[in-house]
Amino acid sequence: MVTYTEGNLQITFPADAQVRKFDDSSSHGLPCMKAVDFIVEEEDKLWFIELKDPEHPSALERDRAKFVSKFKSGALDDDLKYKYRDTFLYEWASKRTSKPIQYCVLIGIEHLTEADLLARTEDLARKLPVHGPPSKVWRRSIVATCLVFNLAAWNRQLPQFPIARV
Repeated sequence: MVTYTEGNLQITFPADAQVRKFDDSSSHGLPCMKAVDFIVEEEDKLWFIELKDPEHPSALERDRAKFVSKFKSGALDDDLKYKYRDTFLYEWASKRTSKPIQYCVLIGIEHLTEADLLARTEDLARKLPVHGPPSKVWRRSIVATCLVFNLAAWNRQLPQFPIARV
């Protein structure tokens, strides 16, 4: 097992997974491009993982409220979309996109409902776009799956990558 701490969150990955912390200058190095927090390579797939934690203990209440509003309105989707697209483009240019890619976003807000998470997942999937153009001209998918979670949903759906507050 390999464990990383991102702010107040700790995520553990299986020992056989290749994990890269991607949103720092030593691995990404292009300030003109957005980046997901982690890229995890397994035998049969890639995981692009983004963590957002407005409930971090040092976050101000007004910032938390602003983040929740931005999340629920869908305004955060554009930032998440560009994080995925820029990371995908970077990895594609590096010839590291031959496996299906799962895009998983953790939103560290405990009171989010399943309906909130589903709405954001569906809207983000449309913006990426998961299914490509209606003409079906694409022969390859740019993303296999797009999912948005809070902590409880993440740990229920992705037990192989447990996350906890530290």
